[in-house]
Amino acid sequence: MTNIERWQARRRTPQTRPTPWRAFTAALAQIARTALAEPYQLVVERHAIGLRRLPHALDRLRIVQLSDIHHSPFTGRTQIERAIETANSLEPDIIALTGDYVSHEREYAVPCAEMLSRLRARCGVYAVLGNHDHWTDAALITDLFRAEGITVLVNEGMRFEHRGASFWLAGVDDTMVGLEDLPLALAGSRADEMKLLLAHNPIILRRAARASVDLVLSGHTHGGQVTWRSERSRSGRPRRRMLRGLGRLGDTQIYVTRGLGTVVLPVRYGCRPEVSMLELRSSDK
Repeated sequence: MTNIERWQARRRTPQTRPTPWRAFTAALAQIARTALAEPYQLVVERHAIGLRRLPHALDRLRIVQLSDIHHSPFTGRTQIERAIETANSLEPDIIALTGDYVSHEREYAVPCAEMLSRLRARCGVYAVLGNHDHWTDAALITDLFRAEGITVLVNEGMRFEHRGASFWLAGVDDTMVGLEDLPLALAGSRADEMKLLLAHNPIILRRAARASVDLVLSGHTHGGQVTWRSERSRSGRPRRRMLRGLGRLGDTQIYVTRGLGTVVLPVRYGCRPEVSMLELRSSDK
């Protein structure tokens, strides 16, 4: 058979068209590949946050936030160490840790605390506990962190001072386990000073707004972990349940990070893990 005859034979052979089922299975396979890869695709999210009551001397204060590490068989040392290296490379003034460091297994608490001890910030590392920390061993995690020089705020606050200026830095215990005490965390603060609150669960936003908190840093949601939609509806308005990003209620702003680890399944989709780089700006607007 000549080349021309072979070419004519191929032309006469009916081509197999993809069936709807084949197209569906191919799309499903691609989603699965993406979902298994995304937990390793760490990104840095950068946001400038204008705060009316932030002292001008503290303009451009840099906060790096890490959350929902969930050290476990799902989230290993390589992922955590990469996040720590990334956080340190951003040269923050403060590092904020907003809970869920392990997932149920106590044996992961010691190595997690040891890794987090390598975090470096000019003015210290501050942490609050999440629901998974309580479901594992909150006392153990608190003791380990404090032994590594990490300040754990359990329904308490302090006057953070830097560059000759100050604001109130507070942290609450976890809401889901019923141990949150916001009034206690704000006790000692002045009515007119800026208040920064670390709270694992963003459900605290309404109470924080009533208490005149300026900025809340939260995690807990994993950004949805597997998500198919944006945080805004077609009308452009924020959705009722905020899962990730920067939001506001009245004069109170909140940043909800997608965090680092995973639960239930070691997958993410449309929701890559993040290290959050937040630059506070002194703003009258």
